[in-house]
Amino acid sequence: MTQSKLERARAFFDAIPHAHALGMEIGTFEGGIATMSMPYDTRFIGDPKTGVIHGGAVFALLDTCCGLAVVSHPDQKGITATIDLRVDYMRPASPNQRIRAEATCYNVTRSVAFVRAVALDDNDDKPVATATGTFVTGGEE
Repeated sequence: MTQSKLERARAFFDAIPHAHALGMEIGTFEGGIATMSMPYDTRFIGDPKTGVIHGGAVFALLDTCCGLAVVSHPDQKGITATIDLRVDYMRPASPNQRIRAEATCYNVTRSVAFVRAVALDDNDDKPVATATGTFVTGGEE
């Protein structure tokens, strides 16, 4: 990855206040593939009876990871923004477990990038959620 791509990816992440508020951390990002994670935090519990993290926090992690995958794609020039993101929730994330996201930007056209992603906790065999989305591409820095 060129230095400008690295700087652009870091700037993308740093410009998202909720990513920091949710405690998101960048794992890897290169060649259109990105990984991120978010620790379990009682502030983001959606159901106090079960201790399950709110789906909105999972959505935010998937959205941010997808955007990072787009920014890291070799054909992407400039910044990106979400056009559409569909998230299918498969099951609640297990309480007290870190949630991880893995996103792949698998096609970039002149104006749209196509991405798919998965959110996982400690059980890699049963995803918490999957996502497919489209993102703006082609903007120059």
